[in-house]
Amino acid sequence: MKADLFSVLARGRTKGWKKVKLEFTGGPLLVSVPPDCVELTMKKADILRHPSRNIERALEAPIGGPSLEKIIRGKGKSAGELRVAVTVSDITRPVPYKGKKGVLWPLLKKLLSLGVKRQNIWIIVGTGTHRASTPQEKVEMFGQDIASAYEIQDHDCADQASLVYAGKTPKGTEVFLNKAFYEADLKIATGLTESHFMAGASGGRKAICPGLVDLRTIQKFHSPEFLESPYATNLTFEGNPCHEESLAIAQAVGVDFTITVTLDKDMRLTGVFAGGLENVLQEAVGKIKTYVEIPIKEEYDIVLTHAGYVGRNHYQTAKAAVGALPAIKANGVIIIAADNRDAEPIGGPEYKTLTHLLKLQGPEGYVDLLKSPQWKFTKDQWEPEVWGRVLRKVGEEGLIYCTADIPAKDFAFLPGVSGYEFLTPAGKKKGRAKKVQEMLQNAIIYFHHQHVSRNMSPRMAFIREGPYAVPVKTGAGP
Repeated sequence: MKADLFSVLARGRTKGWKKVKLEFTGGPLLVSVPPDCVELTMKKADILRHPSRNIERALEAPIGGPSLEKIIRGKGKSAGELRVAVTVSDITRPVPYKGKKGVLWPLLKKLLSLGVKRQNIWIIVGTGTHRASTPQEKVEMFGQDIASAYEIQDHDCADQASLVYAGKTPKGTEVFLNKAFYEADLKIATGLTESHFMAGASGGRKAICPGLVDLRTIQKFHSPEFLESPYATNLTFEGNPCHEESLAIAQAVGVDFTITVTLDKDMRLTGVFAGGLENVLQEAVGKIKTYVEIPIKEEYDIVLTHAGYVGRNHYQTAKAAVGALPAIKANGVIIIAADNRDAEPIGGPEYKTLTHLLKLQGPEGYVDLLKSPQWKFTKDQWEPEVWGRVLRKVGEEGLIYCTADIPAKDFAFLPGVSGYEFLTPAGKKKGRAKKVQEMLQNAIIYFHHQHVSRNMSPRMAFIREGPYAVPVKTGAGP
């Protein structure tokens, strides 16, 4: 706990402050913010009232490409002989796969109706560099009926026996791909299209790269050469090396059909898009841009945000922190609520080691190490590099990370300031959600008072939808 926390809380004036809610398991979290705090919120999106009907319609009338029926007829084999690979997202993405109103069952039903045999359909979880899915997670994602009836396998980027050479991209990247997907007669990519802090948007081509490629390919995709580009950011595609490389790889692999969905802030369907890879991405991005972009005219001294569904661990929470950067002043303060409910609330062993290295070397020193000829590429090196973007703008003292799932001692090797610094002895006895709520509240009071005590009137913003919203500075470039 900060030594002066009690004295600041005693002097901090919160009379007349208003309440805001943050998404959190066991929440929502309710905290008070200054009356002039600006709420940055996404526009209301029209949700699909009949998801099943919309999914079936998308499958029947694809955009920018032929129907599944025409694709199957053109394969030169009978439908019953075709080997079909369907790549799906892992548990870190809230794709509505499960049930009759999800996207996976209608797709499988359509394939079966066209003569494809169930035993010839492989569902491949595009884990990229993430861990494998547990049996329980497969049921949670796809439902017991699909989990028990279909072969579901996790991609393993380090298993050379399960990979095959698929060619070279225009940038010279040698592509090694999941063998089962590459050798299938019919290749289908599924997923969710939302803003992405490196590739512009998720979905489509990202299901292939990084979803199904190996460490050698990811080494280029997640290299400093790509990630340090100012164009590798949310909803930017022209000149974005991550997007361009991912698209080139997916095109080289030969994805036959794509289906992606868009969601609103409450994880409800706002769109279903199926057909050709590029057209589907373009249509889906056009949809989300109508409601996720938040124009802002100024940067703020204090920004409050949260990690949402995707923030299952520290590794994934970087998305929320980076998303807040357009809204925060240089040397400002980002206060983030992180619902790190994963079995590994920080991330894997490599990630832990790399974040410690970032803590020791700072963002510039860390990138210099990655660029060194002696550096050996490791699969999680890119995420600490992304955290470095945050540290460059607000510094170690400007990132306040509030979670009750990571032990306080572990913050010795994590970037930023631990939320435990703002937790009172009484707060330590509370449940996880209440602990985080107190961390947030006390941090807001603490930093607001810091400004007031220097005769400054701090400007504060609250990003209501956390990592799903995209603040965009009016007139600003990437």
